[in-house]
Amino acid sequence: MKTIKGPAIFLAQFLGDAPPFDTLDHLGAWASSLGYEGVQLPTAPHIVDLEKAAASQTYCDEVKGTLAAHGLAITELSTHLQGQLVAVHPAYDSLFDGFAPEAVRGKPAARTAWAIAQMQLAAQASERLGLTATATFSGALAWPYLYPWPQRPAGLVEEAFAELARRWRPILDKLDAHGVDAAFELHPGEDLHDGVTFERFLESVGNHARANILYDPSHFVLQQLDYLAFIDIYHPRIKAFHVKDAEFRPNGRQGVYGGYSGWVDRAGRFRSLGDGQVDFGAIFSKMAQYDFAGWAVLEWECALKHPEDGAREGAEFIRRHIIRVADRAFDDFAGSGVDRAAVRGLMGLDR
Repeated sequence: MKTIKGPAIFLAQFLGDAPPFDTLDHLGAWASSLGYEGVQLPTAPHIVDLEKAAASQTYCDEVKGTLAAHGLAITELSTHLQGQLVAVHPAYDSLFDGFAPEAVRGKPAARTAWAIAQMQLAAQASERLGLTATATFSGALAWPYLYPWPQRPAGLVEEAFAELARRWRPILDKLDAHGVDAAFELHPGEDLHDGVTFERFLESVGNHARANILYDPSHFVLQQLDYLAFIDIYHPRIKAFHVKDAEFRPNGRQGVYGGYSGWVDRAGRFRSLGDGQVDFGAIFSKMAQYDFAGWAVLEWECALKHPEDGAREGAEFIRRHIIRVADRAFDDFAGSGVDRAAVRGLMGLDR
């Protein structure tokens, strides 16, 4: 069995214009001071420039060296925003345009082509950085039709996933050529948001070996999906792990859909580690049982607590939950060393 690596932290929610959140070096010093051993890097140009990283080993070595000076390793590159833009329903065009460079805003086809090219650059960059997965989103074409009212026309969902597969297949092939998995964060707002939709996509891409999962239990709490049984079913495909807490407290006025409320007032809310309802003891046990060899990465998103407090508390929380796996069975001391003949004799065989 393997021991999970960590604690690590996803830096996206902490980026800012002032120290210590303004540069990779400052962020590395800050994360290290809190006790983190790894960082998941957003691919913002001032943090990791994908074009440079894809083309230059020297640049990648400099990025790794900056973090190594603070005792940190890179867990994965985050390509969430690029993955989101691989497939955008027209209803969300203007909202998602802000994630794209100005040159392709208002040009959906050009934006999609840019996003696909970015994902292919991430394959090369990840290999140069010595990484085996990128944390990403799938994008969504069918999401506005999630609830079957009005009745969906026959073939809509099937064609949405077929088109999603057509866009992702060349990316997955490129990732495969560089030894990198796409770890899709199964997330509301994406066409891949639970086990059923992941399976539908997997079938559409011919069970591609590089189509895998970033496991984040918080999204399953908000959907009321069994996040422990999910690990039992999908553990061979889990290649990345966000440690994020959540709570779901429905009442007589509100349930899963939240009534368009802000985060503080929703029945389902993200919380800092230890403040929600997720059973992390059971999760870390299952991850150890199934030999998850990746990183436990804090993603901080909380409706109430200050991010710096959540980050500080999160490092120790993850460290407490990581199980150093056993190198021998607990009852080895009682082993009798009985040979095959003796074993057969115990069962009355060969008489």
